[in-house]
Amino acid sequence: MLYDVTDDYLERRPLYRQEHLALAREAHERGELMMAGALWDPLDGAALVFRADDPSVAERFAEGDPYVRNGLVRSWRVRRWDVVVGGEG
Repeated sequence: MLYDVTDDYLERRPLYRQEHLALAREAHERGELMMAGALWDPLDGAALVFRADDPSVAERFAEGDPYVRNGLVRSWRVRRWDVVVGGEG
């Protein structure tokens, strides 16, 4: 999943960061969220890699994410990614 964040994302993020990270850790512990992080230089988005049979897992995450709910994320989209090298296990 790809997030596009607002220009003031860094300034607004501290208010929602702990709740966002708790949501991400829970998804990771369930085996849904494999890795996630911000895209830098410029800081304009984030990438979140899910392992799921359908996009609804990532969609539910985004809909519950405080960054999305509070407008820090301008838009988001779920994209299928076929791993060619790596990803074993």
